[in-house]
Amino acid sequence: MSTATDQNQVATVQVAIEQFLNYALDRAIIVARDVQYYRNILLHRLGLHAPCIGWVPEDVKLIPENAEAAVAPLLDYLLGVDSTITQRDLLDAELFGLLMNSPSVIEQKFWVDYRTSQTFATDNFYKLMQDVDYIRSARIAKNVAWKTASDYGDLDITINLSKPEKDPRDIAAALENQDDTAYPACLLCTDNEGYAGNLNHPARENIRLIEMGGWFFQYSPYSYYNEHCIVLSPEHEPMVITEKSFERLIHLTDILPEYFFGSNTDIPIVGGSILTHDHYQGGKYTFALMKSDVRARYTHRDYTHVEIDILHWPMSTIRLRGFDKEEIIALSMRILKTWYAYSDEEAEILANAADGTRHQAITPIARRVGNDNEQYELNLVLRNNRTSEAHPMGIFHPHKEWHHIKKENIGLIEVMGLAILPPRLLPLIADGTYTEDYIGEVFAHILEDAGVFKQTEVGLRQFEKFMFAVGCDVR
Repeated sequence: MSTATDQNQVATVQVAIEQFLNYALDRAIIVARDVQYYRNILLHRLGLHAPCIGWVPEDVKLIPENAEAAVAPLLDYLLGVDSTITQRDLLDAELFGLLMNSPSVIEQKFWVDYRTSQTFATDNFYKLMQDVDYIRSARIAKNVAWKTASDYGDLDITINLSKPEKDPRDIAAALENQDDTAYPACLLCTDNEGYAGNLNHPARENIRLIEMGGWFFQYSPYSYYNEHCIVLSPEHEPMVITEKSFERLIHLTDILPEYFFGSNTDIPIVGGSILTHDHYQGGKYTFALMKSDVRARYTHRDYTHVEIDILHWPMSTIRLRGFDKEEIIALSMRILKTWYAYSDEEAEILANAADGTRHQAITPIARRVGNDNEQYELNLVLRNNRTSEAHPMGIFHPHKEWHHIKKENIGLIEVMGLAILPPRLLPLIADGTYTEDYIGEVFAHILEDAGVFKQTEVGLRQFEKFMFAVGCDVR
């Protein structure tokens, strides 16, 4: 490289540092008092000895439009334009992490903002996570999404284009650099906060967590819906649904009443989750399940302050509503215990395998309803993970005739009515092989397959039989 070329490259990256700092200042990631401090940190990281002195080309925007644009020139300088997405993501997180306040400072600001309102606190925290490129907004915008009308309301369909595929160069390098120490143990461990990452584990230097009710609140880097968040256990312990789960989900709606909170199941096949770390998901979105019509109403003599309904929804769902959260939690626990022991061979439901392994599970979803969010609502979706010769991937799983659209597990998000579909479908829509309406119709069939009690008269009778086993009476 010639001296002139080298000098031009240095001048370009010096300008890029100023753009990066101006972006951070504009987005309130840093404050004016600290600009010189962060300038020197960035100069050192980029191997430069001096900043841009008083000159910036007129055609260069001083404030980039988004996080991706702000950091791109620095990544190009350090890695080269031919670098892989994984390499760039690791460095992107590092550079933004250099500018961010420590977790305790950001957590303190969240709770100060919370005194104004929940919305003020979550809006500011969500914006910060977008501004530092932890939430990959530019990539999320590439997702294709639409709604399809169905017998169960408008279903949400998403073709996920935001998560980048692994570059073969990264895969090869990762195999050569495997680390058996398993730190952090998984992507949901609190150990991730500030972790530099590697080719086998994404960088998390630009993530911040908020302690909330003894667990930790964060946002998802690839949001599937508005303000998609995760609440995770401080310990690396397996997923489990117990009375504590219902209590915690309800308590989270006390803290953030504008959000729903739900959990995947704690057994394989009937959930799309990381089973090795107990956690929930939530967000500010109203899914089709939450707007479902009531199919049948019940009462229970021991829980007189709870409205008990089963829904017109393809996934067999019991909705509990009321002002008394203790009654809702207690009734939820009775339903859970009854379901764990319940078998109905006519409906192909067996509680346990021959070796005693549990087949039954529940997907719980809590939220607040009413004009002032004054009522508690807990939706309990009954699940079973039996397999058979005819359905080796699961009797209550997408059946083979729909695998051309989706064959993955039906987790919490799909249960609520949002399909997360693979990128391979996009060219098939473009060439007319499939229409959006057809894909939406197939998703409705997939949810029907996953329902333990079908949306038929026989299915309603079978569902009612279970409700009687819980101790409910028809209202």
